Amino acid sequence: MDMSAKYRYGVEILHLLVSPGHAYFGRARDGAADVPTFDAGSAEVVAGKGIVGDRFFGKAAHMDAAVTLFAVEALEAMAGELGAGPFDPLATRRNVILRGAHLAPLLNQDFALESGGSRVEFHGGRPAHPCAWMNEVLAPGAHASMRGRGGIRCRALSSGTLHRGPAVLVSPVPLDPEQAGVPTLLRPSRLP
Repeated sequence: MDMSAKYRYGVEILHLLVSPGHAYFGRARDGAADVPTFDAGSAEVVAGKGIVGDRFFGKAAHMDAAVTLFAVEALEAMAGELGAGPFDPLATRRNVILRGAHLAPLLNQDFALESGGSRVEFHGGRPAHPCAWMNEVLAPGAHASMRGRGGIRCRALSSGTLHRGPAVLVSPVPLDPEQAGVPTLLRPSRLP
């Protein structure tokens, strides 16, 4: 990670979701699966594989997007817009729920999270688009409201441990923490 130009932002890791099974994926007709989900105090990250014990750990199809980061401000803004909530951040099924993190500019960037004396480097791979299940588990309209602010899917570039609590987000680009809950413009689909 080229850290010649870096910006440091104080953030908070509120939740670390680790779940060995999929609750929503592939379950359109069956309903959400009742799978064990842990809001861990810390989570071990392995370079190139993701979070130990998580459903995406070491899966070839998800190596570039094995860890999801999400700003809780997006969830709070959605609750306000929908006149619902407060929403359970774990229902979003994102791995790392942060406060104070403007994530959209980190797409296609290498960045780091420092927490509890450990540093984990990531590559921001692609947006974490919401699934239609958000209408069921959060509130009607949540799927549309979450578009453009569902967080980012990342590849772990280094191994280390993430810890709940105060953290530092190290970015190669300037970020605006005030924009953490604001949706970003999504590119129009190329599909007809």
